Amino acid sequence: MADNRVLHTRLMRAGPGSPASPVLFDALRRPASREVMIPAAAAVAHAAFAAPWRVPEILDHLSGLAPSAPAPSRPVLEVGEPLVEALWAIVDGAGGGRSALEFTQATAALAGHLDPGFREALLEVSRSWPGVAEAVAQGWPEPFTLEALAAAPAGSLAGEFHDLIVRNGFDLEVLDRDALSLRDLPPPLDYLNARILQVHDLWHLVGGYHTTGLHEIAISAFQLAQFGHAYSASVLAVTLASASVEPVRYGVLSGVIAAAWGHGRITPPLLGVDWPAVWAEPIGTVRERLGVTAFESPWPADLFERAA
Repeated sequence: MADNRVLHTRLMRAGPGSPASPVLFDALRRPASREVMIPAAAAVAHAAFAAPWRVPEILDHLSGLAPSAPAPSRPVLEVGEPLVEALWAIVDGAGGGRSALEFTQATAALAGHLDPGFREALLEVSRSWPGVAEAVAQGWPEPFTLEALAAAPAGSLAGEFHDLIVRNGFDLEVLDRDALSLRDLPPPLDYLNARILQVHDLWHLVGGYHTTGLHEIAISAFQLAQFGHAYSASVLAVTLASASVEPVRYGVLSGVIAAAWGHGRITPPLLGVDWPAVWAEPIGTVRERLGVTAFESPWPADLFERAA
């Protein structure tokens, strides 16, 4: 196990195509084995923590899609020991009764250990991601309200969204955007982080993602494809690091990530959709209007729950 972590860390720092990892891209497309799983997981972690501009390139390779345009050539950011230690601490806590909220908080906290240059690199990536500039130009996203959702017709998108939130006891925006001081982030990160809290569960419905463990991982890949969401990249990095010594689990997770990344890549940008304008329409009509197909999961959405 220790040797696996040393290898993962070395490759995560170096990245695909470097002298330290010349065959990493081949590993992204081969059947699961130790020689494949650890380099592939490390490649995703490299994009998440050291080279956000390489996210499309690396995830396209993982998903078997036509390679993206070559990523810009720039110095790889440092992955320091505090981040490495925090990453493996999350992995070690997996399966130990940690709640979804605790996992979210621990994964989000990895951002506190990133290279000082990471935010500037992420800003550059975010500003050039398709659909982001147009969405941001619409202004700060005003919160939805349960009252407005409840007033919508039965069977409508708003009605289904209301029922999803109430039935599961969810918070309407996942986390409190004001408590997180999201307005203090530089644009467009302020908008992007507030908007995804607002629409995460809505995208579950419109995109056809269930609220299960496997599909929470899947929708992270979808969100990453939609706008380069840094937190979603961290989720995928932690997930694959955790599964990188278990061939069956790795095969399931890497497969669903690949499918959802591809789904996010072919789906038109959803960030800027005026959702209240389509609240009264059924989900099928909304999908047709927006050019969205429901996610086709390679495995049952509740696979992990069945195995528990």
